Amino acid sequence: MILVTGGAGFIGANFVLQWCGADAEPVLNLDALTYAGNPENLRALTCSARHRFIHGDITDPALLQRLFAEHRPRAVLNFAAETHVDRSIHGPEAFVRTNVTGAFHLLETARAYWRELDDAGRRAFRFLHVSTDEVYGSLGTADPAFSETTPYAPNSPYAASKAAADHLVRAYHHTYGLPVLTTNCSNNYGPYQFPEKLIPLTLINALAGRPLPVYGDGRQIRDWLYVEDHCAAIRRVLQAGRPGETYNIGARNEMTNIDIVRAVCALLDELAPAPARGVHDTQGRPVREYAELIAFVADRPGHDRRYAIDAGKIERELGWRPAETFATGIRKTVQWYLSNPDWAARVQSGAYREWIGLQYGEGLR
Repeated sequence: MILVTGGAGFIGANFVLQWCGADAEPVLNLDALTYAGNPENLRALTCSARHRFIHGDITDPALLQRLFAEHRPRAVLNFAAETHVDRSIHGPEAFVRTNVTGAFHLLETARAYWRELDDAGRRAFRFLHVSTDEVYGSLGTADPAFSETTPYAPNSPYAASKAAADHLVRAYHHTYGLPVLTTNCSNNYGPYQFPEKLIPLTLINALAGRPLPVYGDGRQIRDWLYVEDHCAAIRRVLQAGRPGETYNIGARNEMTNIDIVRAVCALLDELAPAPARGVHDTQGRPVREYAELIAFVADRPGHDRRYAIDAGKIERELGWRPAETFATGIRKTVQWYLSNPDWAARVQSGAYREWIGLQYGEGLR
């Protein structure tokens, strides 16, 4: 079987669902169920004999040692992480605890386990660490896209904690020989994304007639990757990636944040028109088009201006390419949220509303 950590979060849950839908190999899914981990994301696997969920934390070495001994995974995929830049600015300690200390305990446990395997088991074992393009820092508008050899220059506590984990993973390969793989992805979007991130926040606020917050001038550029394409790339890296190597995963979909928000609004105008739904803004005025709700807010500290991924290595060496364009992926995403209003309502707890008020101001709750 494979061990997946963080498999109830956005990317991890999509990976587990995709894996169980395409592969007979069982999954042991370990997740601490912090604010963004949601077992409801895995409801489709409730009766699946190929999926076993364990509520636990990668910072617990005794638990990790027990799971490795009992289940003897042939691979570990580490999705477990605190991920939101804004939250890392307000509370960096949790990011260091999970992203650095947790990664260390997972590596140590995997190293001890791998060392005791027979020769065939050691050759077959893989430790795949899922990281982010944010470790590379920020690009100018004319700079070439991030490659696997781009120097690290993290600019937020979140990015720094992920960079630290990446360095530990690399060190465990070069020092101990642990067969590791690292993937650095661009901005993901798709089903089950927690609504603190731009696209689901825009969707959910628009349908409720609340302001759509856009940082600064909204001209920050990101490379947008549909989550199922990302999961397919990870599966390919696990299958054929060379131990010790890093693979950047992106979709060559560079778009500004304001253009993303406008694209979501345009799809909602088509698929769920505000007048037909009786949407009113927070002042009680009827909404004709969702873009009327766009509200520019103060930029966040240290906001990186541009990310872009050069995915040439994974394309050349492993033959992976994204199946979705941004147009097809964002349409699937909007349709999923429209078809799953109960999921969206349940994840918006009181704690989530307090967070939105803290981050964007009381009027955006």
